[in-house]
Amino acid sequence: MNARSTRTQAVDTIQRELTAFARRARGRAAELHPELSLVAYSILDLILERDGCLATDLAEQFLLDKSTVSRQVGALEKLGYLERAVDPGNRRNHVLRATLEGRAVAGEAERRRREAFQARFADWTDEDVAAMAGYLTRYNRGD
Repeated sequence: MNARSTRTQAVDTIQRELTAFARRARGRAAELHPELSLVAYSILDLILERDGCLATDLAEQFLLDKSTVSRQVGALEKLGYLERAVDPGNRRNHVLRATLEGRAVAGEAERRRREAFQARFADWTDEDVAAMAGYLTRYNRGD
């Protein structure tokens, strides 16, 4: 087998495995909180990471249209996990921030995710886990 077809097969395998990973993540989201989708969790996580952001920032970060972001933000607000505050830099905008309850739910979800990943990597060496982390970071940066 030549190098080109080996590389093509490897890329196909990576695509297939990342797709399986995404499906599994969506399924796990329902286990972590039955009322929240993976998108809603991701939104809440980003808002916490940035200590607040605009809905347009969310749409840009996740490559979602504004209506999808609006629905997800509305669901999070309805559950009491997000609140809006007027943006002091532009009073027409609203900064989204996690409430105390939103922080608690996100913290519990993070704890459960960490446990699931620890279990998944239980028989991997520390070096293998570090290599995987490095490769995923590099892939997501686009290097």
